[in-house]
Amino acid sequence: MKYIMKTPVLILLFIIIVVLFIAYFKRQDQIRVTKQTENLKSFSTTTKENLLTPAQYKILKEGGTEIPFTSPLLHEKRKGTYVTADCNEPVFRSEQKFDSGTGWPSFYAPINKEAVIEKIDIMIGISRTEIISPICKSHLGHVFNDAPQTPTGLRYCINGLALIFIPDKIQ
Repeated sequence: MKYIMKTPVLILLFIIIVVLFIAYFKRQDQIRVTKQTENLKSFSTTTKENLLTPAQYKILKEGGTEIPFTSPLLHEKRKGTYVTADCNEPVFRSEQKFDSGTGWPSFYAPINKEAVIEKIDIMIGISRTEIISPICKSHLGHVFNDAPQTPTGLRYCINGLALIFIPDKIQ
């Protein structure tokens, strides 16, 4: 009789432990699925953006501007191609680069007409022409019609952090 009374208590205790065990692991699965979903949502962004630094993200995705005269690309003199830092889209060539004295890498033309998208920008209260990459739709900088010393008269004022320089192969 003693064992008969203990058996229902043990069964009940066993059921409670199993239910708690199942509830715990179900909750862990929910947390794991939530984390995986968050990772999947950011995966494509992270992959496309090549794990951008916070400063690059601010420029490319939020339309920010780097501090003038701080870009290592400002003084880049080698021959090569400038690609976007997030999608590796070729946008400029070194032959189109010139020293505008403004503190940002400057180019007189993109690598080709399809390499950039021009969009009117009135964010700071004046009308400017924003330069955006066509694939990732990222902010690169602005273009101004104030460079008479160049073949086009244009100055593509580009944030250096928005670009990666790929030197030509030495032959």
